[in-house]
Amino acid sequence: MLSRLRSTVRPCVTACRWVHTKEKGKPLMLNPRTNKGMAFTLQERQMLGIQGLLPPKIETQDIQAMRFQKNLKKMTDPLEKYIYLMGIQERNERLFYRVLMEDIEALMPIVYTPTVGLACTQYGHIFRRPKGLFISIMDRGHVRSILDNWPETDVAAVVVTDGERILGLGDLGVYGMGIPVGKLCLYTACGGIRPEKCLPVCIDVGTDNESLLKDPLYMGLYQKRDRSQLYDELIDEFMEAIVEKYGQGTLIQFEDFGNHNAFRFLKKYREKYCTFNDDIQGTASVALAGLLAAQRAIGKPITEHRVLFLGAGEAALGIANLITMAMTESGMSQTDARKRIWMYDKHGLLVQDRAQGTDSNQEAFVHPSPGEVSSFLDAVNVIKPTAIIGVAGAGRLFTHDVIKAMGALNDRPIIFALSNPTTKAECSAEDAYMLTQGRCLFASGSPFDPVTLPNGRVLTPGQGNNAYIFPGVALAVILSGVRHISDTVFLEAAKTLAEQLTEEEMNQGRLYPPLSNIREVSVRMAIKVVEYVYAKGMAFRYPEPLDKEKFVRSTMWHTNYDCFLPDTYDWPGVSYTPLKD
Repeated sequence: MLSRLRSTVRPCVTACRWVHTKEKGKPLMLNPRTNKGMAFTLQERQMLGIQGLLPPKIETQDIQAMRFQKNLKKMTDPLEKYIYLMGIQERNERLFYRVLMEDIEALMPIVYTPTVGLACTQYGHIFRRPKGLFISIMDRGHVRSILDNWPETDVAAVVVTDGERILGLGDLGVYGMGIPVGKLCLYTACGGIRPEKCLPVCIDVGTDNESLLKDPLYMGLYQKRDRSQLYDELIDEFMEAIVEKYGQGTLIQFEDFGNHNAFRFLKKYREKYCTFNDDIQGTASVALAGLLAAQRAIGKPITEHRVLFLGAGEAALGIANLITMAMTESGMSQTDARKRIWMYDKHGLLVQDRAQGTDSNQEAFVHPSPGEVSSFLDAVNVIKPTAIIGVAGAGRLFTHDVIKAMGALNDRPIIFALSNPTTKAECSAEDAYMLTQGRCLFASGSPFDPVTLPNGRVLTPGQGNNAYIFPGVALAVILSGVRHISDTVFLEAAKTLAEQLTEEEMNQGRLYPPLSNIREVSVRMAIKVVEYVYAKGMAFRYPEPLDKEKFVRSTMWHTNYDCFLPDTYDWPGVSYTPLKD
């Protein structure tokens, strides 16, 4: 029942960190940071005023974890599991992370995509206890005082959303808070970042979702989304207040902002703050890692690939720019690299002089028309890509004909259906493998089950999950004191991730390491990135650690319970009587 992480996760009776607490009695048990449930020792119960408030049995964390794991296995509905897991987090933080880390492969799809998307749509209906900080457009001029209400004073990482583009689900307003909460769960579970140093934030400027504006259970402002200058002023005030309170090195991750604002804010803030946009840069890094792994499988360098995107928003442009960087690093000119990347959006191919036009962020990938193209299938047949990457969030647009065309054009076609949640994926793993006779290299944003081919071979689809990237990058940035996060950091992260894929895993059809190993993957990535930023002069934490692996691993947060007994000791040889002449 208990997993391979047993060696690193021990109950308090065998390994205990002594922690001073002023809380006693019932408040100690109501605080998820200090609550240990029935794992409080007899001495703790007696000295901290909780004797009699718990059943007499004293349990280990192993037994507690087993109880919750048994209960989870009885549940079949993902949303029910999500509610149950979040309930553990609200009561006993260390036990929550113990359970999550012990079965990360099964539970990540619950606390993160795809179930977190469903939880966001139902946020007002399943609400139990508020998590994170809510800042509304009505709070302009008072953001700092709201930050002062947050109980933790030493925050190192902030994940912020305005709820406009939650996964592929659109504008969910304050219901989008589930995303920063879920992301920061993985900062801790995968990256070992202390949970008290993480702050989820939702900026409420209204919503354009008509169904939410008419829903009596909606929990945000009943107004249309404010797109005036007041919105920009609020975000400016928020950024300034964060660094004023927590320091210039505080990491601020933007999450699920609308396309236009995502690019604007990244460009506006990246040289002024320690910030990145996971939808642009994290997605780009994990997608590039998949392409680099495919490069190993096929034996074709990335400079020889031709990539066609379905979608031309922040994810597509982020991936395209990072692919361009990888190609130029391999010796190709930037101009030639961009010529190998094409994009197809709801209006068709991004080509010069098209009626619908393009925006400034897309200009680098606008090309002369290759001929008559009226559908994505036409684009595949005309451009003849070696890889298609879906990030449109519009559902099953990699049709059977598209997949068959990719199989006809390439011995080993690369098909990435990266849109989230699962219902928005461009195709299923089964379709991709079956329609190419198992020849394709497939990755998806949300998980798909292994596929058994007619010949009996089992292929395990790769999940191009941003969680492979952002926890390790965040840990490295925080530990090394990076002030501004360059795109080269995400290029380094992509290469590090691809290098961790073994030949055996590649033979199984994987393009990414198993999610069960994601904590070690994140640690190794953090080590590599720390080495990189110090080598490139980007790190500002001194003195520079000589043994960077030891430095990174020594900071990892663990789920062992703290010991709250007072630190008592003797004064041997001390006399308490006056000296005699």
